[in-house]
Amino acid sequence: QVQLVESGGGLVQPGGSLRLSCAASGIGFRFYVMAWYRQAPGKQRELVASISGGGSTEITDSVKGRFTISRDNAKNTVYLQMNSLKPEDTAVYYCKAAWHATYWGQGTQVTVSS
Repeated sequence: QVQLVESGGGLVQPGGSLRLSCAASGIGFRFYVMAWYRQAPGKQRELVASISGGGSTEITDSVKGRFTISRDNAKNTVYLQMNSLKPEDTAVYYCKAAWHATYWGQGTQVTVSS
């Protein structure tokens, strides 16, 4: 059974940092492109960052320079380091694994507020 379990969300003040983790099980992790998406209230889900099995990354412009995606294939885990957080980063963050099939995690809430 495939599982993607996100963790690390929470409430943080503007300018603060969080690191999200997504632990995968039941898939050949190293073959999968892993990605982080987010969905704010009333908005569509959007791609934040992605990383290939070999470590090539893509970051959406709105978070470039503030967010970093990385992965540890030995731990079957992908990370999203979020620095200099802004209120507009508030959203539910989802992990996605994609290769021959696509899988989603349940999401973790990130709230940036003073």
